[in-house]
Amino acid sequence: MSKFNPRFLIVSLGNPLPEYSSLHSAGHFALHGLTKVLRQTGLQSGKVGKLSCLVSQGPKYTLVQSPTFMNVSGPFVAKAWQEMLKQHDAASLSLIILHDELEKKLGSASLVAWDRSPRGHNGMKSVKKVLHQDKYPQSPLVRIAVGIDRPLARDPETVARYVLDPISAAKQRVLEDVVPWEVKTLLEEVEGDWKSQVEG
Repeated sequence: MSKFNPRFLIVSLGNPLPEYSSLHSAGHFALHGLTKVLRQTGLQSGKVGKLSCLVSQGPKYTLVQSPTFMNVSGPFVAKAWQEMLKQHDAASLSLIILHDELEKKLGSASLVAWDRSPRGHNGMKSVKKVLHQDKYPQSPLVRIAVGIDRPLARDPETVARYVLDPISAAKQRVLEDVVPWEVKTLLEEVEGDWKSQVEG
């Protein structure tokens, strides 16, 4: 049996930074902090899926900030995934999507089943239209939800304003300095479960 040697493509969803620095781009902020936590080089300009974007390449983790607007993330994520599949065996490759989550408290991160409903999250809707777990049975497709809290009022206009208004410096610090440690723990959990399945 070949040695279990996993690789992870981690893609954050959001709107382009710094023009759209809001809670809706929580995945991007968490990704920035994750480079430090994983002791990788910071995000640098590169090309993935023929699009210019920010990338941090490490021996195990490839971190990519989606350059597209949130609601049309799917095609870019699919191209990035296909590019990785050309370089690595599907059995050793996992896709992780980092996205914001209204139902979780700010500063938290949690694993979400790939097949769970996007619950109105247009970024995940776009991704799930083009990537289906059953097409990649050997590759774990995983969502990590980054909590951003929820406004007290639940009407669509208030919620949209809450996620799209400029983010405060304090909240950005939480997303960049606290959340990445939570994400790292979840990545280790995903790897442990995956290893157990592979090695029986």
